[in-house]
Amino acid sequence: MEDWLRGDERLDYLLAENLRIIQSPSVFSFSLDAVLLSKFVNVPYHKGKIVDLCSGNGVIPLFLSARTKGHITGVEIQPRLFDMAERSIRYNKLEEQIHMVLGDVKEIPKELGIEKYDVVTCNPPYFLAHEASDKNLSEHYAIARHELYLTLEEAIQSASKLLKQGGKAAFVHRPGRLLDIVTTMRANRLEPKRMQLIYPKEGKEANTLLIEGIKDGKPDLKVLPPLYVYNENNEYTAEVREILYGKEQ
Repeated sequence: MEDWLRGDERLDYLLAENLRIIQSPSVFSFSLDAVLLSKFVNVPYHKGKIVDLCSGNGVIPLFLSARTKGHITGVEIQPRLFDMAERSIRYNKLEEQIHMVLGDVKEIPKELGIEKYDVVTCNPPYFLAHEASDKNLSEHYAIARHELYLTLEEAIQSASKLLKQGGKAAFVHRPGRLLDIVTTMRANRLEPKRMQLIYPKEGKEANTLLIEGIKDGKPDLKVLPPLYVYNENNEYTAEVREILYGKEQ
């Protein structure tokens, strides 16, 4: 029997998908943003080649495996998170569908191949290198949250290089970077086609942006209805409960 966990790691459920994932409070735990991106992006069910950039502990590839039979490649620069992702993939017996690559997102198109993929997802670092999101971050969290090794522009450039013409790229980010994202996507042949804003609750400002573009697509942006995370009782809304836990029987 393989020894699955190391140090302070724990095995958590991905409830709606009936999968398990290895997490660590000191190294990395995925956020709701990753879940939302994995449900937002359009993926072909029967086939296709998908790349997830900035994979962390492999949460988005695991979520996507429940939505598609296509092959999924995850890319992560941190060896510790890469190792956690690989163990989670083996634990769920998904080695034939999901393949992790330890590498730099900026260089990965040369390694994986130019214009060979149908879908690229990316949950990039949100904060500029000099911004302080939390002074007490571990090195692992700092790299995941701040543009220390990867900027937004570099992430979008790599996504475009990986995609076939007509392929789709989906990103999750902060609404404050919307104009940067749209401008950079268009500069890299990714035409924004679908967008959704996520709000903590009604009456609050949006704090998360989901956006999907098509490589060399025609201009026609659809803005989806807003998604609210919490209701007035500070409980998950029905929509978010379904995303996290699946449809109630």
